[in-house]
Amino acid sequence: MRYIQAFFFLLLLSVFPLSAADTVTPGKFVVERPTLICLGFEWQISGDDNRNSTVEVSYRKTGESGWRQALPLLRLGGERVYRKDLYLDYTVPDMFAGSILDLEPDTEYEARFQLRDPDGVRGNPIRTVKVRTRGEPKAAPGGRVLHVYPPVWRGEKQQPAFTGLKEAYFGSGHGDWNVVSERKVGPGDIILLHAGLYKGDRFKYSDTLGLDFDGAYVLTAKGTPERPIVIRAAGDGEVIFDGDGAHQLFDVMAADYHIFEGLTIRNTDVAFFAGLKDVLGSRGLTVRNCRMEDIGIGVTTQYAGSQDFYIADNIMIGRDDRYRLLGWYNPGIYGANRLRSYYAVKVYGAGHVVCHNYIAYFHDGVDVCTHGSPDKEEDRQAVSIDFYNNDIHLMADDFIEADGGVHNIRVMRNRGVNAGQCGLSAQPVYGGPAYYIRNVLYHVPTGCALKFNVKPAGVVLYHNTIISENTNGQIFSNGHSRNNLYLGRDLPGREIFRFANATSYSTYDYNGYRPNPKAKDQYLWKSPLQGALRDYERESGGFQAFDSLAALRAATGQEMHGVEVDYDIFENLRPPDPDRPHAVYDARDLDFRLRAGSKAVDAGVRLPNVNDDYAGKAPDLGAYEAGKAAPIYGPRTIQVK
Repeated sequence: MRYIQAFFFLLLLSVFPLSAADTVTPGKFVVERPTLICLGFEWQISGDDNRNSTVEVSYRKTGESGWRQALPLLRLGGERVYRKDLYLDYTVPDMFAGSILDLEPDTEYEARFQLRDPDGVRGNPIRTVKVRTRGEPKAAPGGRVLHVYPPVWRGEKQQPAFTGLKEAYFGSGHGDWNVVSERKVGPGDIILLHAGLYKGDRFKYSDTLGLDFDGAYVLTAKGTPERPIVIRAAGDGEVIFDGDGAHQLFDVMAADYHIFEGLTIRNTDVAFFAGLKDVLGSRGLTVRNCRMEDIGIGVTTQYAGSQDFYIADNIMIGRDDRYRLLGWYNPGIYGANRLRSYYAVKVYGAGHVVCHNYIAYFHDGVDVCTHGSPDKEEDRQAVSIDFYNNDIHLMADDFIEADGGVHNIRVMRNRGVNAGQCGLSAQPVYGGPAYYIRNVLYHVPTGCALKFNVKPAGVVLYHNTIISENTNGQIFSNGHSRNNLYLGRDLPGREIFRFANATSYSTYDYNGYRPNPKAKDQYLWKSPLQGALRDYERESGGFQAFDSLAALRAATGQEMHGVEVDYDIFENLRPPDPDRPHAVYDARDLDFRLRAGSKAVDAGVRLPNVNDDYAGKAPDLGAYEAGKAAPIYGPRTIQVK
C-alpha cells in the first residue's frame, strides 16, 4: 500500500510540480553579537519568490518552561539601495532578520524560530539557540590599584603613586622618553585618578604629563572582557582633563576593553578617538558617568571591526549656539550654523550600546557611521547596535542617524527636542530592520521628521510620538509603521505625511495623524504599480494626493484602523510656534502624556515584545501608554545642570 501511495504522489508531482521558486529553503543561521538588553538574528534563505514565508519567534529564560512571543523576523531581499553620484548600488540578499527586545542583562535565553511557507519548506524549518545577553562592564576583583595625582597635588599620596596618567599607564618618562613603556598596565589593573586639574603644556618640551606637542593620551594596552583596564575617578573630588585645545585627547584606537568613568573632559575636538575606517579600532570601550564639555566629538569609531562599546550615563556638551536653533542645509531660511561641534557619538561595527546620555549643542546627536555598502564578512558590518533612553537637545542636523546600519539597529525610547534639519535618519539602511520604537520628537521646523534618504530598506516604526510634519519625499523600501502619532506644527501648505514607497509590501496601520489646517492635501502616496513588488524608476514625483485619511484608506487599503487626532489627545501639550523656527524649547516644559479617554488611548494594536504591558483594552498610540510612568531619559547616575 505504501508503494502505491508513493507512486501516486510522484505521479502528482510530475503533473503538478511544486514551484521551486516559491518554496523556501533555509540557509545559514547567524546569531549576532548580544547587547545588554537585546539579541539579534539573521536567517539566510533561497526561493520564496512570492514573499509569503514567515518566521515566528519565541523566547524564554533558560530554565523556564513557558515561551513568550517576540516580533516575527522581517523578510528581506531584493530591495535596492543606491546613490549614483557615490557609485553606491547594493541589493539586499534574501533572508530574514530581527531582534528580541528589552531583555535582562547577563542572562541566558533560549530562542526558537519557526519558518513557515504555504508553498513548502525544503529543509529543517526550526532553529533553536541559546544566547546570553552581555552584563554591564565592571572591574575585575583583585586587580592591581595604581594611584594617579595631578602635578599640583600637595597632600599625602597612596602608593604606588604616579604623577599623571601616562606615568601610571606606561611607566613613561618625559621628552624623548615619553613613549617608553617598560611598566605598561595590564589586564585587570585599576587606575584611580585623584581630584584636580590634569592639563599639560603641550608646547613645552618634557612636559610633566608627557603630552608634548600633540596633547594626546595615546593608549595601547589590551584588557579582556573579564579583566578590563579601568581608569576611574578616585572619588575625592572632580577629576578634570583639560585638552588645552588639542585635536584628540584620548586616542584608544589600539586599546581593547578599557573603562573610563567619573571624569570631566573639556577643551578638545575629540574626547575619545576609538577607530578609523580601514585602519584600526578598539573593542570593549566603556565610557560611563563622564562629563564632556566644550568638545567637538564625544566618542567616535568608524572601524568595521570595533565591537561592544558601552557609552552610558554621560553628559556631552558641544560648542554650538545654545539660544537659537540654526540649521545648516538652508542657511538663507534657518540660519547659518558653523561646524564647531560635529556629533556626540558615532559608531560602526557590532554590539554597541549608547544609552542614557544627555547630549546638547552638536550638529548630530548619536550616529551609525555612514560607511558604504556592507562588508561581505558578517563580523565587519554595522549590526546589533542599541541607542536608547538618550536625551538629546538642540541639534543643527539630526537627533539620531542609523545611516550605514545593516541589520538590527535599535533606536528606542529616546527624546529629541529642537532639530535644525531632521529628526530620525536612515540614509541609508542596508536591509534592516532598523527599529524606531517609542521615541519622542519635538520641534523639527523643516517638516522632515524622518529622513529616509538614499533608498533605505527595512525601516520599522512603532509607538513613536512625532511633533512635526513628515514631508520627506525620497523613496524607501520595506517600511512598516504601527501605533505612531504624527502631529504637525501647521507649516503653510505642507501635508502631514508622505508615503514614498518603493516596495508594494510596505505597510501602515493603527497610526494617528493630525491634518494640517493650512494645507489642502494632507497625505501624499506613492507605491509601485499594481502587480509590481518594487519600483525605483519614479524617484521623484508620482504622488497621489488625499485630503483625508478616509480617502487614503479607500484608494490604497492602508491605514484601515488609522485615526485623525488633534493636540487634545495630550494632557497638556501645545505645538511649536510655526512663526518661530529658531525658537528653543526645553524638554522639561513639555508633557507628552495622553489624556484619559482621548482618541489615541486604546487605539493601537498589540505588538509582541513591544507593548505586552499595555494597560487598557488595547495599546495606546504614541510613545507613552496612559497610566504608565514615562521613560527615564538621560543619565541615571549624574545630574544634568
